[in-house]
Amino acid sequence: MSINTQPTASHFIDGQYVEDTAGAPIEVIYPATGEVIATVHAATPAIVDQALTAAKRAQREWAAMSGTERGRILRRAADIMRERNHDLSILETYDTGKPYQETSVVDATSGADALEYFGGMAATITGEHIQLGEDWVYTRREPLGVCVGIGAWNYPTQIACWKGAPALACGNAVIFKPSETTPLCALKVAEILVEAGLPAGLYNVVQGLGDVGASLVTDPRVDKVSLTGSVPTGRKVYAAAAEGMKHVTMELGGKSPMIVFEDADIENAVSGAILGNFYSSGQVCSNGTRVFVHTDIKEAFLARLSERLGDAVIGDPMDPDTSFGPMVSKRQMEIALDYIAKGEAEGARLVYGGKAIEGDGFYMQPTIFADVTDDMVIAREEIFGPVMAVLDFTDEADVMARANDTEFGLAAGVFTRDLTRAHRVAAGFEAGTCYINTYNDAPVEAPFGGVKASGVGRENSKAAIEHYSQVKSVYVRMGDVEAPF
Repeated sequence: MSINTQPTASHFIDGQYVEDTAGAPIEVIYPATGEVIATVHAATPAIVDQALTAAKRAQREWAAMSGTERGRILRRAADIMRERNHDLSILETYDTGKPYQETSVVDATSGADALEYFGGMAATITGEHIQLGEDWVYTRREPLGVCVGIGAWNYPTQIACWKGAPALACGNAVIFKPSETTPLCALKVAEILVEAGLPAGLYNVVQGLGDVGASLVTDPRVDKVSLTGSVPTGRKVYAAAAEGMKHVTMELGGKSPMIVFEDADIENAVSGAILGNFYSSGQVCSNGTRVFVHTDIKEAFLARLSERLGDAVIGDPMDPDTSFGPMVSKRQMEIALDYIAKGEAEGARLVYGGKAIEGDGFYMQPTIFADVTDDMVIAREEIFGPVMAVLDFTDEADVMARANDTEFGLAAGVFTRDLTRAHRVAAGFEAGTCYINTYNDAPVEAPFGGVKASGVGRENSKAAIEHYSQVKSVYVRMGDVEAPF
């Protein structure tokens, strides 16, 4: 990595890089080769305290600034991110193993989009006036205080911005704990924000595992916790935050359905299935991993899908031609391979892939199972790898009941040329984020999040402002006050 790309210490606190080698070492492994490319140290209690002290101090002054002033800094940071997209994309690829072809158009760019969007919105955060005869009430939308963001390893740059941008726009301070698997990218986000003029202490990054996250979530100085992660982690973090009556946003996992009707454009449906199962090597929370295909077109769909998977370029993620990279870690690859073994044992038909790829790094083949039934483990549990389950259906009412028969409710998609049916199905999905004739689009302008076990609250869009601020009501009486005595 170039000097330009590599962060220079483990943590970023109060406007600068901070090191404390007393913390346990965390090796950063490049998924394409298995090599250790950096080592960071987990935050000690002293580091966590330093970050909280800085955030608490800086937040008061930040909240006193106008929204316009805050927004200007966020928009400047967005410009810097776009200028440095190449270096940031290389770092994202080193951190996650995702192909440069993907990181160069998705990761830092969507982070910049969030900073720009919420930068533009910062000046519009206002209260309202409510007339009550002679009297009136006005409301103020105020920041929460110190917000903790806990990131997942699949989109480290994007998540650092998706949580940071609305929090900062509303006048909060942020402490972000990246996943221990991908600790590097958030440090560069912090660095760029300070370069753009963000006062020191408002965006801090501390490294660590679950114990560091727990110490932040339970600290009385923290007002809000936003987690992107798995459902089991979400339950723990939500419970810990509830203990302290903290605000929460939970963006958790899914086992999302994608329904392909007999009248669907097969080419588009196959594209949607590829985006919803194999982009980022399948490591996306909203992936549509239960693909229900009408029996009339099932074999045509599988044939075309297999044909197009043959066009995947698997190799060095730094090569711009590579379109399918390694899994993020050896452990994640083993989890996915274990699910493949379970799928075969339960009698699903392996149509494509199914094996690890020999050589360096954590590569495995994109994998398709057909003839999957609803009770199979591969149709019930989130795999978080490039494993697609194709299920048969003939009847709309039946497939809707099956699609919704899950504890999860993050995303859902439908492919059909029938406009009325498309909207009827979208309305019937028990999911927070739905797609018609597309899959996995996530513009910052649209709310993103789940229902049921898949989460609480929404990221992005105007909706995020409500999750990073609170309303204060002020009653103004214009006449005398009456009392019973």
